[in-house]
Amino acid sequence: MPVRRSQEGDLPVVVQVTAEGALFSRPELKVERVSYPVMTPSAAVGVLESIYWKPEIRYEVVAIEVLKPIRQFTIRRNETSDVAPLAEALKGTRRVDTAANRDQRNAVCLRDVAYRIHAHVVPAPHADKPAAAYRDQLRRRVRKGACFQHPYLGTREFSADFGPPDDTPRQATLTEDIGIMLHSIHRDGDGKPRMEWFAARVEAGVLQVPARGMELALPAGVG
Repeated sequence: MPVRRSQEGDLPVVVQVTAEGALFSRPELKVERVSYPVMTPSAAVGVLESIYWKPEIRYEVVAIEVLKPIRQFTIRRNETSDVAPLAEALKGTRRVDTAANRDQRNAVCLRDVAYRIHAHVVPAPHADKPAAAYRDQLRRRVRKGACFQHPYLGTREFSADFGPPDDTPRQATLTEDIGIMLHSIHRDGDGKPRMEWFAARVEAGVLQVPARGMELALPAGVG
């Protein structure tokens, strides 16, 4: 499978991940949680950062292989409509009454999933090691099964297992337009998030992620 190499010509690191369920929520649907049919790049970055994270690096996902057929199921989940700001939560100055602010929502999730994540490790300008050193550290942690926190796919109830890639074939007959998907989130100097999006398409079981996305303004109330 051809994948985009790094600027230095290196191939991406490959990590395989499996889980009993997943929920990659589509941002345009607010009342009910409906999952994309495949893993998103932001979810893939979350898995990699759970395994190995340092402020000197970031991950650039280039492709995600779908290894199992897409199967869906529906559950009803309890969510709270009142969320304390992070600063108040850290200080303990705000308590959230989850019983009084409980909402029940249906969620359309994915069952029995498996993916191969292809991603480059990109050092920051202040990094004191070459990209190869960080790649090797990530590969060692993957082989050992070491992680900073257990990765999950979309929500914490769907914990995931990870390991080196094996020879599991991808779903080569799966070709589908997925729609607009989050590519990456950047923060300007004032801390305001700036989001890039891309038109996602699975071709022969592979979601190819472009190097850059497009900045799009979502409709009011979405996000």
